[in-house]
Amino acid sequence: MKLYKTKSGIVIEKDAAFFLIKDNWDSFINDDNLYYKASELTRSENAINNQREIFKDQLLPPIGSNQELWACGVTYLRSKIGRQEESKDAGGGDFYARVYEAERPEVFFKSTPHRIVGHNAKVNIRKDSTWDVPEPELTLVVSSSGKILGYTIGNDMSSRSIEGENPLYLPQAKTYDGCAAIGPCLYVNEKGLASDTNIHLEIIRGNENVFEGNVALSQMKRTLEELVSFVYKECSFPNGCLIMTGTGIVPPNDFTLQSGDEIKITIDNIGTLINTVR
Repeated sequence: MKLYKTKSGIVIEKDAAFFLIKDNWDSFINDDNLYYKASELTRSENAINNQREIFKDQLLPPIGSNQELWACGVTYLRSKIGRQEESKDAGGGDFYARVYEAERPEVFFKSTPHRIVGHNAKVNIRKDSTWDVPEPELTLVVSSSGKILGYTIGNDMSSRSIEGENPLYLPQAKTYDGCAAIGPCLYVNEKGLASDTNIHLEIIRGNENVFEGNVALSQMKRTLEELVSFVYKECSFPNGCLIMTGTGIVPPNDFTLQSGDEIKITIDNIGTLINTVR
């Protein structure tokens, strides 16, 4: 079952039918029984016949106006290696090896909602950066109690030149206007995601595929519940929050995004998030 945040309300997609629910996204989503609540509504509401009009120019990023987006780093081996490569000249390479093996993961604040864009919107690269990449990530939607409610697709835009210059510059490399995209929907089910769930990244420039990569969730070193537990240590989220779980796909060191590049991130069962670089 998929939930879409739109300008007209919440659209629930179940069994190829669409249902429009006139409710507030923030309060509707922050419910430990979200799957069952949404399922019940599809039994009591009438399906929408003009679902194409509901989605046309109406999709919003699936995050509440009072929620925060957090992120986790170095959760895949490929990410550890990439971070070591970018920061070796600054003497910070060893930090990433240590955090990959440590009990405590790297977690950091990524963005407030107004810096996040949705499906088919434009992401940004910093003007003071020379090396920029997308980071395709499974993103969790978590309730105020710390329960994983569902899943969406995240693009953690990242300035490798700034972070590589000094790991202490991480906030500048990660947080700025248009620094993240999420969407197109919130996927909810009873059983969670299988370990062989695949994440696929494709970058298109001038009708040419300039990079492509895949990774399975089974390659993640830490569990999803483990990441949530560390984000929620000593932090409360009255309206719940979203958590990016790290990337296992890192383009080569000679690659950087350019204006006009199209970024496509697909995760099994959830869908495809498409964005263009401003």
